[in-house]
Amino acid sequence: MIHQIKKELKKVIVSQDQLVQSLLITLLSEGHLLIEGYPGVAKTTIIKALSKIVGLTFKRISFTPDLLPSDILGIEIYNASTHTFEVKKGAIFTDLLLADEINRAPAKVQSALLEAMAERQVTIGEKTFDLKRPFMVMATQNPIEESGVYALPQAQLDRFLLKSVVDYPKTAQEEVKILDHYQKASNLEGVNQVATIEDILRLQEKVNEIHIDQKVKEYIANLTLATREQNPLIKLGASPRGSIALLKASKAHALILGKNYVAPSDIKAVIYDVLRHRILLSFEAISQGITVQYVIDEIMRKVRVP
Repeated sequence: MIHQIKKELKKVIVSQDQLVQSLLITLLSEGHLLIEGYPGVAKTTIIKALSKIVGLTFKRISFTPDLLPSDILGIEIYNASTHTFEVKKGAIFTDLLLADEINRAPAKVQSALLEAMAERQVTIGEKTFDLKRPFMVMATQNPIEESGVYALPQAQLDRFLLKSVVDYPKTAQEEVKILDHYQKASNLEGVNQVATIEDILRLQEKVNEIHIDQKVKEYIANLTLATREQNPLIKLGASPRGSIALLKASKAHALILGKNYVAPSDIKAVIYDVLRHRILLSFEAISQGITVQYVIDEIMRKVRVP
């Protein structure tokens, strides 16, 4: 079934295999995905396609400076005819939510969304509503625009299971493929539903059943701890939530490959998306042009593989 979902996604998504993989890992891990990429690289198309392929509801919020928390969560409205307050639920009450350009909204709006993501419940007035499963947020941010941007604090970034970086096509051949597919991609022509909500919930349960050896768990812990060791290139390392994310993502990756156990290769496949937003580089590293990818490479090289 996972193979069928990937096959349908690739009907409309060209040359973005890593994004497809990250999206599926996040969904199966019951996490949330942050995507950093330029405009026009199929960020919206992929989540709309996923909603159709697996039969999930989908909503989109464009984050702007005038957006209010109530626009996302909901609000109580007074009904004059019944003299009672009625709840109008916000856009967050859906299966898949696209938070487009999340860093364009003020901190209080970002915080409202991210708290709901973590707690999987929303309080409107005096009533608390649980968000049904499955529930996944895919947030996007533009890497080049700085004007009118409210950067996500490190504590809020930690709420995202993965951060995926999406780039432009690398070759003319890839660009031509996009031209060939753009009409079908825009209206999701030819994309078929191949799974249901029940199927996704079963797959999420299967992720929890994937076996992981104690030595592999220790490998995960050592990788995360290495980000917190004294290092002139790192200002802030990954929290224990990073270890949990690495565990969950590597289990989902193993399931996607058809395995019932986690190997070090699964950890290596997901570690960049798991840690890139959880490591804060020092001024020294930034001034030297050193990237988070380089720091993770060094950590991978130093930590012994079981």
